[in-house]
Amino acid sequence: MQHGRPELTPAADRNILLAFDFGHRRIGVATGNLLTGTATPLGTIDAAGGPPWHLLDRSMEEWRPGRLVVGIPGGAGAADVAAGAREFASALKNRYGLPVVTTDERLTSRAAESELREARASGRMKRRVSKGDIDSHAACIIARQWMSGPA
Repeated sequence: MQHGRPELTPAADRNILLAFDFGHRRIGVATGNLLTGTATPLGTIDAAGGPPWHLLDRSMEEWRPGRLVVGIPGGAGAADVAAGAREFASALKNRYGLPVVTTDERLTSRAAESELREARASGRMKRRVSKGDIDSHAACIIARQWMSGPA
C-alpha cells in the first residue's frame, strides 16, 4: 500500500469496468467489458457497516478495471441513498485513483427483478430470486446502460 492506496498490479485494463449498485445494506457489483459491450453480475457485498474496503480491494486486484461506474438513484425518497452513492463514488476515486463515473440508475432494481423473475419462470434460473441477486443484476444493468450511453 502506497500513500493509503492499495497497489493494483498488474496495470489496469482500460476495457474493463466495475459497476456498483450502491445501497446502505448491500452493494451490488458487476463487471463490464467495453470491447464486447457485455456485463456480468459478480454478486453483492455487505455494506451495513460502511464500504468493506478489503473486499473491494480484492475485486479491484482480481478484475483490474480501468474505470468504475456508480449508479445514483433518483426519484422521490431516494435522496439519502443518492447522497451515500455520491460519497461512495468519491471514496472509490480517492482510494483507487481511477476514473469514476456516475449514472442515473432509476428503475434498475425493478428491471433486474423483472428479468430475474422471467428467467426463473422460463427455467433458466433454478433457485428463488434473492435481494442479492437483484442488487448484483442491477449493477449489471448499470454497466450495460453506461456502456450503451452517449460517448
